[in-house]
Amino acid sequence: MANRLADALSPYLRQHADNPVHWQEWGDDALAEARERDVPILLSIGYAACHWCHVMAHESFEDEATAAVMNENFVCIKVDREERPDIDAVYMNATVAMAGQGGWPMTCFLTPDGSPFYCGTYYPNTPRGGMPSFVQLLEAITQTWHNRRDEVSQAADAVATELRRSSGGLPVGEAAVEAVLLDAAAAAIATDEDREHGGFGGAPKFPPSNLLEGLLRGYERTRSADTLGLVERTTDAMARGGIYDQLGGGFARYSVDAAWTVPHFEKMLYDNALLLRLYAHLARVTGAELPTRVTRETAEFLLRDLLTTDGGFASALDADTDRVEGLTYVWTPDQLVEVLGADDGRWAAEAFTVTPGGTFEHGTSVLQLLDEPDDPARLADVRARLFAARQDRAQPGRDDKVVTAWNGFAITALAEAGIALGEPAWIDAAARCARFLLDRHLVDGRLRRASLGGVVGSPVGVLEDYGALVTALLAVHQGTGDRSWVERARELADVALTQFADPERPGSWFDTAHDAESLVARPRDPVDGATPSGASLIAEALLGLSALVHDDPRYAGAAALSLSAASILLEKAPRAGGHWLTVAEASVRGPLQVAVAGGGALLDLARRLAPGGAIVVGGEPDSSPLLDGRPLVDGASAAYVCRGFVCDRPVTTETDLREVLAAL
Repeated sequence: MANRLADALSPYLRQHADNPVHWQEWGDDALAEARERDVPILLSIGYAACHWCHVMAHESFEDEATAAVMNENFVCIKVDREERPDIDAVYMNATVAMAGQGGWPMTCFLTPDGSPFYCGTYYPNTPRGGMPSFVQLLEAITQTWHNRRDEVSQAADAVATELRRSSGGLPVGEAAVEAVLLDAAAAAIATDEDREHGGFGGAPKFPPSNLLEGLLRGYERTRSADTLGLVERTTDAMARGGIYDQLGGGFARYSVDAAWTVPHFEKMLYDNALLLRLYAHLARVTGAELPTRVTRETAEFLLRDLLTTDGGFASALDADTDRVEGLTYVWTPDQLVEVLGADDGRWAAEAFTVTPGGTFEHGTSVLQLLDEPDDPARLADVRARLFAARQDRAQPGRDDKVVTAWNGFAITALAEAGIALGEPAWIDAAARCARFLLDRHLVDGRLRRASLGGVVGSPVGVLEDYGALVTALLAVHQGTGDRSWVERARELADVALTQFADPERPGSWFDTAHDAESLVARPRDPVDGATPSGASLIAEALLGLSALVHDDPRYAGAAALSLSAASILLEKAPRAGGHWLTVAEASVRGPLQVAVAGGGALLDLARRLAPGGAIVVGGEPDSSPLLDGRPLVDGASAAYVCRGFVCDRPVTTETDLREVLAAL
């Protein structure tokens, strides 16, 4: 036997191809080997940008003695959680159930049929803090397997039974999805706000992008100053803190403290795409300088640092550089002076809160911009010079894997941001990425999860891939006016309805297709987390499609059933339903539809001013369902604004359209 990861598509798996561990990918062959050898499976799940995954790899998986213990007593399987979210979801649930918490690296011990009987996360190479060493754990598991097999079987059966039970979906909600429910959800969310630092909860603190997008849409409906204040406090705090890259744009995955000061330095595509959408929406609503700047810088970060040669977007930048966390990004006062000279160096240290003692490790500081300096020209010059100097440093690794769902987020964000800020190049980039996904990731009418270097992998798409890509294609349609994007979106939505909907529970969705690989439990998780759930994404996609396709009532019906099934989240745990809140706000308002016959300046204005979640299309009369029977007025362009099935009179001037949209 030998390590079998050299030909893996995943960059994370390839990082482990030189380990002395006899790693192999998840598959029937690996499970069959465990049965033939009568040994348990050691399943290790992580991802390329994960700092502690790297630590455990360096400490244990690169160690010959540790690898020998692993190889002798286990079939060792490596999984990239980003490539196989279905496997990750099942065993994360098991890990949380057994250990009380989850995270990556995830370390699970399974019977040869895939049933987990012991799970945890990171284990050190020496006993530490009450934790056994990894080798001690391996030896204990091996002894238990050989000497107490009945206990292993009982534990595995119990866990598998619980996993299948917990994948049954949400209980039935009683609250109707209407304005009163959304107002109550927003009020409940507000009670959990960290009024001092912004955001929710303590350390570690994650960007609440889904929640803030939902609240911002609620503000557009209610004009509640309290709701807008919450959104602005959190977005401002994140944009000024260390979690935001003050030189290169883009956000780190989370802050290790409650004040957004020190990030966990990996930059994920999904975070930056979701936050780009949020900041673009906020910039469009308020016109404020800070969200406008952050929108531009984050879009530039995506296009500069994550764009691949094929037009897709890479998954992440690593937390580590040369095995040191944050090495690329942190500064000392002396380093600032070295780059900028004495005067500008001291000025920059004050502006960016770079202190002699440091805000990070070893006297270094993460750059923050807690107050806006009085001299914006000097700030721009200093930032440009520091960024140029930083580019000469060693850079973090990049996971070039192109994930369908995350690229869907990026397409939607770039298209909507391009519309909001008048940047057609961003819309063009979104369209190019969409074409790449349809050309490479769509195989025989079905989506695949990821590609690398233009070569698509074998793992099949999950529900979030379909939901995110359908919404993305509709966003490109609205940005370009090209009707063909709607037809491609419709094809994918039809697959989702056939393959992922639960026929026994209308409105409920499985995360894997009906004909996908059978795991110990079929994952189904409608709760929104760092990314929206697959169920809330497909609900958004179907709602948008229902406004653009009028000859098939399935889309509107399925969207309504999905929202109804998830209403219990908005009623009982709204912080766990941020994207559901986003979709529900659009649903309660119709969704709003603006059709501009003739296009031109009226269409540009509608695209900039229509509330989040609105559907905006333009073109010649009768050129699409929303424009059927909607002619020019006296030979001039006309805007038709509708809420669901009720429409206002057409307007032909920008002044009148502003008034109509302001009154929505």
